[in-house]
Amino acid sequence: MTLDHPIFARWPAEHPDRLQLFSAPTPNGVKVGIMLEECGLPYEPHRIDIGANESHDPAFLALNPNGKIPAIYDPDGPNGSPLALFESGAILLYLADKCGRFIAADPNARYATIQWVMWQMGGVGPMFGQLGFFHKFAGRDFEDKRPRDRYAAESARLLGVLDERLATRAWVMGDDYSIADISLLGWVRNLIGFYEAAEIVGFARFGNVRRWLDAGLARPGVQRGLVVTAA
Repeated sequence: MTLDHPIFARWPAEHPDRLQLFSAPTPNGVKVGIMLEECGLPYEPHRIDIGANESHDPAFLALNPNGKIPAIYDPDGPNGSPLALFESGAILLYLADKCGRFIAADPNARYATIQWVMWQMGGVGPMFGQLGFFHKFAGRDFEDKRPRDRYAAESARLLGVLDERLATRAWVMGDDYSIADISLLGWVRNLIGFYEAAEIVGFARFGNVRRWLDAGLARPGVQRGLVVTAA
């Protein structure tokens, strides 16, 4: 079996019958690794070195014209035809439907889950990422601390929303672990870990988030998914 897509000229598939993952161990990238490990779907990971600008390689841009990880290529997509897909939220939804897990079949609960994934995509990811830039990376050298403080305040507000949501629930959607949790775990972990922003957002206040994060990180599928493209 030969996969007919330009991406494989640059990153050949050793197992072309499997779903192909192109990613890196970033908060967005680990979502799909976690999801694939949790689902148990056979897949082949390919590390995209974003530090070396590989996400802007023409072969990768043929898969994702936006030049961001993660992206997948499923040789056994809908109706048995191949599917190339980018945007981590879209990939989570696709994989949930493909494996029949981590999203409710009931339409009301399904859309409620999707809304929390969109909340992560539109709020948590951008705000936490900007805080990381202004708190730890190049932005920390800016004399004007108003951008950092703005993103710190908004990140703390978002953590408060999540904390309240988890006050009476084990997981974002209740008793059932879902793609809403998978979408968020890497970002919260990164905020207080790699970004070293726990103090500036007052993370100690958010005990429900801490409990939820610890429970998520204890899952074997999460532990495996965090490192599938780490080397």
